[in-house]
Amino acid sequence: QVRLVESGGGSVEPGGSLRLSCAASGFSVEYYSIGWIRQAPGKEREGVSCISSSDSSTNYVDSVKGRFTISRDNAKNTVYLQMNSLKPEDTAVYYCAAGVVGGPYDTWGQGTQVTVSS
Repeated sequence: QVRLVESGGGSVEPGGSLRLSCAASGFSVEYYSIGWIRQAPGKEREGVSCISSSDSSTNYVDSVKGRFTISRDNAKNTVYLQMNSLKPEDTAVYYCAAGVVGGPYDTWGQGTQVTVSS
């Protein structure tokens, strides 16, 4: 069964850090592009970051560049999103998703809540 499970969300104060994990089962993250997408209340989904299977290149939305880092551990079949210097506007449900390079994300996790407030 193909599955993604996110973990690591929580509540932090502005300036704090969290590391989200996306554990895969039923397939190898090494061979798929994995993305982190977030959705804040009342807003559309926003792609935050992704890591490619072909060359492990990474991309980030401008608002998180320099603060977030995506990485992949093939041995653990897990993709991470390290989030530093968190801001209230980072508050959202964060999803990880997988897809073939150049294609749509077709496998999604259930999401993990991140709340940044003082």
